[in-house]
Parts: sequence; structure tokens; C-alpha cells
Amino acid sequence: MSAQITELNLTMVDAVHAACWTVDDVAVYLRVSVKTIYKWRLTNDGPPAARVGKHLRYDPADVVAWRKSMMIAA
Repeated sequence: MSAQITELNLTMVDAVHAACWTVDDVAVYLRVSVKTIYKWRLTNDGPPAARVGKHLRYDPADVVAWRKSMMIAA
């Protein structure tokens, strides 16, 4: 029984990790430089991010929603 629980927990961790994008992932998706992502972060213009330790992580759904809102606003 504990092996099944451990396997389930590892699957959940993998799913959560797969759902988070790094700054590099966001830059590739939006076709901008990493420097631009960090600049947007400083000026509160970019997609919402969460700080995990010293790293930024993005929810892909938030990035897509942010991009769509920018298209509507333009």
C-alpha cells in the first residue's frame, strides 16, 4: 500500500512540475528575450509569476491568458 502512495505522490509532483514554466519557457512561448521578461517583471507589465525560492515560475494558463489580454488591448 505504501508503494502505491509513494508512486501517487511522485506522479503528483511530476504533474505540478510539468505545469510550471521557467522564465526561459515563457520567453520562448512569447518569442521575446529573457531580458524582456525580467524587465516586464520589474515594471509589473508581464504575466503573473510566483517566486519559488530564488526562481520564478509561471502557470502556463496565466501566461496564455495574459497574452490574450494583450491582444485584446492592442
